[in-house]
Amino acid sequence: MHNTVKAMAISALIAVAPFGAQADSHNRSIDEVLVILSSDSLQTQGMAMVLSNTMAQQGARVNVLLCDKAGDLALKSYEAPALKPRDMTPGQMLRGLLKQGGEAKVCALYLPNSEHDKEDLIDGVGVAMPPEMAGQMLNGKMRTFIF
Repeated sequence: MHNTVKAMAISALIAVAPFGAQADSHNRSIDEVLVILSSDSLQTQGMAMVLSNTMAQQGARVNVLLCDKAGDLALKSYEAPALKPRDMTPGQMLRGLLKQGGEAKVCALYLPNSEHDKEDLIDGVGVAMPPEMAGQMLNGKMRTFIF
C-alpha cells in the first residue's frame, strides 16, 4: 500500500510538471531587448520610447539604436512638440530610459552624415559599431523591435 501511494504521488508530479514548466517559460520575461528606431515620425518615435520604458520597468535590459532622423533624439539641442497624454517628447522619454539603466547609441553612419559630432550627444549615448550591433541582432536570446 505504501509503495502504491508513493507511485501515485510520483505519477501525479510527472503529469503536472509539464504544465508548471510551460507556465514558467510563458511568464518568464525577456532579459534583454534591442529597439531599432529610424522613423522620423514623432508619434512612432514616441511609441517606441513608451514601449522601451515600459519594457525596462518590467525588468528587461533595453538597448536602443537610433538611426537616421531618430538620431536627433540623442542630441543636446533636440526639440520637438510634446506628445499627449504625458506631455513629453520622445527625447525626454529617451532620457528617462537612460536613467532607468537603458542604453542608447546612434548608428555608425549618423554622425558622419550630419552636421553633428560626438560632443553634441547627450551624456550616456554612444556611437554604435557594426560588429557589436550585428552581434546583438544575431543573439537568439535578444528580441529585436524595429520602428
